[in-house]
Amino acid sequence: MPKIVDVALRAGVSTATVSRTLSRPELVSEATRRRVQTAVDELGYQLNVAGRSLRTLKSGKLLVMVPDISNPFFANIIRGAEEAARSAGYSIVLGDTRHDPALENLYAGMLRRKEVDGLVFLGHRLPDVLAALIADTGGLAPVVNGCAYSATLGVSSVQIDNSAAAFDAAEHLIGLGHSRIGVITGPLVSPISRDRLAGVERAISTLAPTTALWIRHGDFSVESGFGEAQHLVAARAGAIFCFSDEMAFGALHAVRLGGLSCPEDVSVMGFDDIRFSRHTTPALTTIGQPASEIGRQTIALLLQHLAGELVRPLNITLPHHLVVRESTGPSRRDL
Repeated sequence: MPKIVDVALRAGVSTATVSRTLSRPELVSEATRRRVQTAVDELGYQLNVAGRSLRTLKSGKLLVMVPDISNPFFANIIRGAEEAARSAGYSIVLGDTRHDPALENLYAGMLRRKEVDGLVFLGHRLPDVLAALIADTGGLAPVVNGCAYSATLGVSSVQIDNSAAAFDAAEHLIGLGHSRIGVITGPLVSPISRDRLAGVERAISTLAPTTALWIRHGDFSVESGFGEAQHLVAARAGAIFCFSDEMAFGALHAVRLGGLSCPEDVSVMGFDDIRFSRHTTPALTTIGQPASEIGRQTIALLLQHLAGELVRPLNITLPHHLVVRESTGPSRRDL
């Protein structure tokens, strides 16, 4: 039986255009519709039952599941996703899962019930309700991960290289002469935290193996940054690298409360470069992530899945950058 690729070749268009013509003809020109329809008629192409069902039940909505909607890092990802979805004729539905597996499964059920056409999840966990769907389609179900890539997920994803980014952060601190470095991670159940910690440890073993390293575990919140930084200040760390800007804000507070100055006594560094980071006192040195682009690319991948353009899951790694501001410098504690 003829396939969609045969129709595309006969009509001289892409498979995505064929899919779009058959599912949303109002989005293509009349000339394109005629070419595709002629090819369909000549080849005797017929949509399969699953394809017809998906087209009939099309909702025009895409779900974005956010692990913590109060975290400002996710705001620009959501904005980028919404812009990309709107340009393609879709609306965005937001689900705040609050790191709760039950809520993740509740929202994921919307895809199984065809209430949304595709799903982006920004956490590290694949909801159980989608596991069978992913397995049945070889990872080609309309499901995309943003930020927290893990090969075990088996789905398309968009992220930065978190290990390389953390290596760059540690290299910056080592280059300033820091030999007593504290790190505040996020939860190690997340591949983001594990990769960043691996990057720090690789930088120290490669560039300055005699560096003292203290590791504390936070949860990406300002409160955990404050509490864990108090321990590092007491241990006389000369630099504190936090795995989120929010935790770094808490660390700045802990340094001030300890009667010390930043960066003269303790350098503080964050991760994400959220918009508040340049307005702290001192302005925060951090690792910048292209949050809006992550959002746009996750939707672009989702649309490729919906158009049947992918033959295997696709993982996209976007560039990060070191943003040096006033919160890092040589420390008197390292003298």
